[in-house]
Amino acid sequence: MLLLASRRAVLCLAVAALALPARAADGPAAQLIEKAAAEVIELIKTTTGPQREAGIRQVLLNYFDLPYMGRAALATHWEATGAVQRERFLKAVVSAEARAYSERFGQYGGQTLTVASVSTRPNAASVVDSKLTQSNGQPIAIQWEVRDSGQGLRITDVKIEGVSMVMTRRSDFNSYISSHGGKVEPLIDELEARAAR
Repeated sequence: MLLLASRRAVLCLAVAALALPARAADGPAAQLIEKAAAEVIELIKTTTGPQREAGIRQVLLNYFDLPYMGRAALATHWEATGAVQRERFLKAVVSAEARAYSERFGQYGGQTLTVASVSTRPNAASVVDSKLTQSNGQPIAIQWEVRDSGQGLRITDVKIEGVSMVMTRRSDFNSYISSHGGKVEPLIDELEARAAR
């Protein structure tokens, strides 16, 4: 079963959307997370339906390195696809996720997100550590991987309690591809169908 909008993945973006960040860390990577969160908060407050979905799609396009994440999620299947198929895949992923996230926003409330620290890794990625405090007081650790791959800083992965959104997608996508004859086309068709529902 394709778990594109799994509970963890949905919570991942919902955290950014519904939690006003408390300013504890500074720098471009922390500011990127705060800016993306502020835009999604505004969308949640002021839009619904197709307008919200279009806004979420724009946030994904503006703040996430979707080609990088798409390559990582498809893994070895990326090289087996042509340019047209890759473009369809990336467009379908964004549309399906924008649809899923826009439908699920509003189910969470009362959380606060504190951006705690930013560290740099040897691969030129910055990791923004944050904690989501839920309305019941239970904290959830969230790490945002941010890097510049030539288009300015973009989010390249989000980990909730150590579980990577990109690796979860990779597992889901590879399972779907394997159960459909090793072909990427059925996955693209499924993502397009989900986006159109």
